[in-house]
Amino acid sequence: MRMGERRVKARPPPRFRGTRRLLAGSSAALVALLGAGRDGVGGTPSITEYRFPTANSAPLRIAVGADGALWFTEGSGGLGDADGDGDRDGDFDGDGDGRPGKNSVGRITTAGSITQFTIHDGLVPLGIAAGPDGSLWFTESAGNRIGRITTAGEITEFPIPTDASSPLSIAAGRDGSLWFTEGSGNKIGRIATNGIVIEFTIATADSAPGGIAAGPDGDLWFTESAGNKIGRITTAGEITEFEIPTTAAGPLGIAAGPDGGLWFTEESGNKIGRIALDGAIIEFPIATAESEPEGIAAGADGNLWFTEESGNKIGRITTDGAITEFPIPTAASAPSDIAAGPDGSLWFTERAGNRIGRITTGGTLPPAPTPVRAPPAPLPTPSGSSPHTIPFR
Repeated sequence: MRMGERRVKARPPPRFRGTRRLLAGSSAALVALLGAGRDGVGGTPSITEYRFPTANSAPLRIAVGADGALWFTEGSGGLGDADGDGDRDGDFDGDGDGRPGKNSVGRITTAGSITQFTIHDGLVPLGIAAGPDGSLWFTESAGNRIGRITTAGEITEFPIPTDASSPLSIAAGRDGSLWFTEGSGNKIGRIATNGIVIEFTIATADSAPGGIAAGPDGDLWFTESAGNKIGRITTAGEITEFEIPTTAAGPLGIAAGPDGGLWFTEESGNKIGRIALDGAIIEFPIATAESEPEGIAAGADGNLWFTEESGNKIGRITTDGAITEFPIPTAASAPSDIAAGPDGSLWFTERAGNRIGRITTGGTLPPAPTPVRAPPAPLPTPSGSSPHTIPFR
């Protein structure tokens, strides 16, 4: 074990078939067919939900793993602004008791089989992304660490140099590292697969960086929820910021689109935005008022798909800006994040509904691109610090 690592063997996980039919309390499976039109790729969108037998699991973020399954975080309540949107959620697992819910990383196959891997209580695992090493990497918002879990369930944790930085989202970069946002630290962090962390300070004070995604230009793009900007950081650590036209838009999720732009959600602005690589921004309003769009991902059908936490819908926006919304069968489910699965569907978390949802598009995902293994760019040392790991005490 290297200096600075904390290795945790996950507790023996419960395994179960996660598919439950939810209609009228029946144990038969629920598939809700939505919308009268075709989706343009040979299918009508439909939603299936998979319910946890464990109460108040509060699934949060989700990502596809190298093993072809979807991996997600299960967060907790009563620990402040765990999702980074500035509202200090309080009872984050949605059960009304104000106590922390489960702290786990979960895995669901495209057939609906769920496995859960328990980590330490009170750490609030939040963002999650597949790494170039085949593992899943996740943020521990309250624990102030970056975690790594292998597809076999072995967990290793790495501390972040800045105290109480509140790491939120994480994404793989083209340089072979993982990049993450520090909501309270006001920094962008980079962690190599050997656990070494370097941080870069954002010029706008108290910008509350939230979502992050790799762009087609090889840079990392991120949202600034309080700064009301979209940021771009090169793998050499140079940061550029772009103002969002709508005042106090509250940008959250961000994803690369098939059209070469970056698409993002505006939780307070109730819009979907698109930023070109030159910084030009276009915004598209959502029909449902105060829908609170949060997560966003590119689908196999060439569109962008997003969650509406308060609207309780899944939205689809074409690259021309046409928006269609699909209601989720479970009421007040608080859909949070969304990711494209290897089956051509979009998979999403239902924080309050205690479920994982799947919406079909009728398409199939193209083959995953071969990772670009360019040698890592030399990274500047942030002022007053140096690349290092910190041993746990």
